[in-house]
Amino acid sequence: MTELESVEEFRDRARRWLKDNLPAATGRYSGPENDDVWDRSRQLQRILFDGGFAGICYPKEYGGQGLTTAHQRAFTEESFEYEMPLVFNIPTLSICAPTILDLGTEDQKHKHLTGVLRGDQLLVQFLSEPRGGSDLAGLTTRADRDGDEWVLNGSKIWSSGAYAADYGICLARTNWDAPKHEGLTLFLVPVHAPGVTIQRIKQVTGSTEFCQEFFDDVRLPADSVLGEVNGGWAAASRLLFHERSAMGGTSPYMSGSRPRLSVDLSELVELARSVGRLDDPSVREDIGEARAMFRVRDQLVARVSRQLASGELPPPASSIVRLFSAENAQFQIDKAIRIAGASAATAAPDGTGRQLGIDYLFRNSWSLAGGSAEMSRNVISERLLGMPREFAADRGVPFNQVKHGR
Repeated sequence: MTELESVEEFRDRARRWLKDNLPAATGRYSGPENDDVWDRSRQLQRILFDGGFAGICYPKEYGGQGLTTAHQRAFTEESFEYEMPLVFNIPTLSICAPTILDLGTEDQKHKHLTGVLRGDQLLVQFLSEPRGGSDLAGLTTRADRDGDEWVLNGSKIWSSGAYAADYGICLARTNWDAPKHEGLTLFLVPVHAPGVTIQRIKQVTGSTEFCQEFFDDVRLPADSVLGEVNGGWAAASRLLFHERSAMGGTSPYMSGSRPRLSVDLSELVELARSVGRLDDPSVREDIGEARAMFRVRDQLVARVSRQLASGELPPPASSIVRLFSAENAQFQIDKAIRIAGASAATAAPDGTGRQLGIDYLFRNSWSLAGGSAEMSRNVISERLLGMPREFAADRGVPFNQVKHGR
């Protein structure tokens, strides 16, 4: 067995390579504002790949580095000051690609994982539906077998960055006679295939990152199935595990990103100074509480990550950090708004208030991204604490006999 490079030797090599090959970051990443962000991220991902720093925790046979989470953490810390392809992190690198790594055939792994790590492919999730809410297993998008192909019809929504992606991981119903969790299949769908229509959704912040997709007789080859036919719920559960890990901060596949507010003291201190409140004792308490919450989150992420990796905790434990991270994000935003006071609403459009205003408009999204906070609480209570399952009138009922709303 080849001995792994030590983390400190790797950190030193990464530090020198980053300095020589990536430009300095020009500002904090706050989401894709235009199409140029995606093109630039593909270029940056290719630079990482060619330099031997793409997919640090992915196996070497698929283009990764075959290293550990400690190596990834060291690289992320060293990369904070450099321009990084952050749009690759969610959902491509941390959710979709790990699902392919867990469930895909060798052909699928070589085609998609290597493509992702080279910067050639962006992946997206096609899960939520317009009338589905949190009942993911109640979906009605269907895939019907036609000879050697599948024919996909239906609609998905709230897909981040679908317009810029190359493939979507799509959960569809393939057996209407089975109970709702047993008649599903996961597919790899080319986003720009004939029959796929994408509409971008404008949010209250002005962002158009989210999309709705319509599938009209989209023909998929048999090898587009990810996992087992009618085994889609188990496959989707694996994908959701990676989603909760990504949102909670335990995913080993994210690279270069960190929370925007209060990961260190500098931003809130600078905010307090800019509004003339740095000497206010209550503001100093707010900054201290914000910092303490981040320290608790960091320790929780480290502990849960370690216990997930060792098998001491089962995969549903990722819901613990997903839930706490959402509450921490809202806590940080509330503290920033309290410190800024009226400036959060009255500052110039290009000043401090603009970003704080966007943060506030996004505040509640942290309770929905990666599955709702209520679903996380259900997972924790039922699958970790062993409490009784929530009542479901459609449990065990063939899906074609389940009553649906008008």
